[in-house]
Parts: sequence; C-alpha cells; structure tokens
Amino acid sequence: MKMFQTAYCSGITGVAEIYGGPLAPQITGVMYLQEVTGGTWVTVEIYGLPPYRPAWNGQDPVGPHGFHIHANQSCQVGDPTNPFQAAGDHWNPTDQPHGNHAGDFPVLFSNNGYARMCFFTNKFHVAQAVGKTVIIHENPDDYRSQPAGKAGKRLACGVIKRLR
Repeated sequence: MKMFQTAYCSGITGVAEIYGGPLAPQITGVMYLQEVTGGTWVTVEIYGLPPYRPAWNGQDPVGPHGFHIHANQSCQVGDPTNPFQAAGDHWNPTDQPHGNHAGDFPVLFSNNGYARMCFFTNKFHVAQAVGKTVIIHENPDDYRSQPAGKAGKRLACGVIKRLR
C-alpha cells in the first residue's frame, strides 16, 4: 500500500481575481496557485455563476463550467457578444492534446451560483503560470475536442499574478 506524502509549500503563490464580463457580470471570485512538492495546489472560489440548464432543443447546457488557463495576459473584453478572446487559446506549453495539457482544469459545478474547488496538478509550477489568464466558460469542457474542448462562451476572466 502506497502511503501519502505531505506536500510542502515553497512560498511561491499566484493569485487571479476573477470578474465576469458582459455575458455574466455578476461573477466574482479568486483563484490561488500554491507551489507544493511536485507541482501546484489550486484553490478557487467563485460567486455568481449562472444557474445550471441542461442541454435542450439543440442548445448546449449552461454548466458545469469549463475552467482553463489561457495563454495571454489580457482580460480585454473586445466583442461583448464573444468576450475575452484576447486571452488567447488554452495554455499548452508542452503541445499536448486537449484534455492533457497544463491549461486543462476540472469543471466548476455551481451550487446556487457558488463554486469552491481545490486540486493538485503536476503539469506546471506557479512561476510558469504567472502572466497567463484564467477563464470560466459557459459550457462544460468535453476534454476531447481539439484544441479546446468546446466549452463555449467565455463568461469571466482573471490575470494570474505573483503574490509572493
């Protein structure tokens, strides 16, 4: 039986304050990235997510929400009907297929507009993610479609900054 090892923090921390755009201005939240042994511990807390709506009559569902790191350092809204395109594509520093790259995160499940999640990833270190953006999408990620998983419109954005 393999024993769990304690993850030790190195002190490098990143933070992204997340704000909704024109399609979901009520969204606010924060994501922390903490350097730990072997990778990064991610903690996110979000308020104001739209209510879940199942796929119906040829329309995609709303939620669970795709959640990704994108390559650029911009949360410029641009086109209000298709916001945050300036954030670029998913961050994929090792050119992996979608579903297995550094920018792929688990989906966010809304509980009456609220989501909180913590997880570990060994795909990157905090310093590598600083200067990228985090995006919350309208639809769930399918983790198959290339290159970005058909997660739909971009609802909210935050730039990852080094905290310490």
